[in-house]
Amino acid sequence: MSRRSLSWVGEHALLIALGILFIAPIVFVALTSVMSGKQTLTASIWPDPWQWSNYTKVFSQVPLVRWFGNSALYAVLATTFMLVSSVPAAYALAKIKFRGSSLLFTAIIVAMLLPPQVTAIPVYVMWSKMGLTGTLWPLILPNLLGDAFSIFLLRQFFLTIPREYSDAARVDGCGEFRVLARVIIPMARPGIAATGIFMFFHSWNDYYGPLLYTSENQAWWPVAYGLASFRGIHGTDWGLTMAMTVLVMVPVVLIFFFAQRVFVEGITMTGVKG
Repeated sequence: MSRRSLSWVGEHALLIALGILFIAPIVFVALTSVMSGKQTLTASIWPDPWQWSNYTKVFSQVPLVRWFGNSALYAVLATTFMLVSSVPAAYALAKIKFRGSSLLFTAIIVAMLLPPQVTAIPVYVMWSKMGLTGTLWPLILPNLLGDAFSIFLLRQFFLTIPREYSDAARVDGCGEFRVLARVIIPMARPGIAATGIFMFFHSWNDYYGPLLYTSENQAWWPVAYGLASFRGIHGTDWGLTMAMTVLVMVPVVLIFFFAQRVFVEGITMTGVKG
């Protein structure tokens, strides 16, 4: 190894160590997913032989396609409803002066910090009386009323946009809706995208909500809850369990891989106060 390479390794030793710590569990899961059930109970790390049939067995033992469809329905609708409701709310808090805005923003902060377990029982009773328990709709529909964390992130991003742009649009005769649609949203795409990705990942990986509302109706299980149930049934066959884990991770990894630039840009700018 050349002196330049050694120097580079020395300068980036901490980052290399952190990278190895991050990648090692993923590699372990991937290798275990192609092991036989007997081999996973040994100290062997390298698959011998490579049992790719684990991935096909998963599809034959559980309705994985349906679970993926449920997760996609949950994540896409929750993200869409959140953006439709939270973007105007965040715009109003960031760019429109009105009496009580500070109090309203404080209430949003309190709602963001409030543990969901505190309101779980009364909210469950409400959805039960509406006949929607046993489905994912109690987790999707509330996003039509906004999400506290998303409103907070969007407001912080909107504050970084100079007020002169919206004032110029108002001088040209634009109402608040046109200012939002024509000026703010095009300039805030990184922040909106980052917030949408946050909500998508949260919905895709949600376990507590489906456990509460869909545990007795397998037809509505998302992949996160289905994976936990699968692990309970096939706890000794780690090859099958890890194969399903890899399948569940793939969509999230792909989405983040293709959207990482706009995601990082949105998070960076959201943390800057204008």
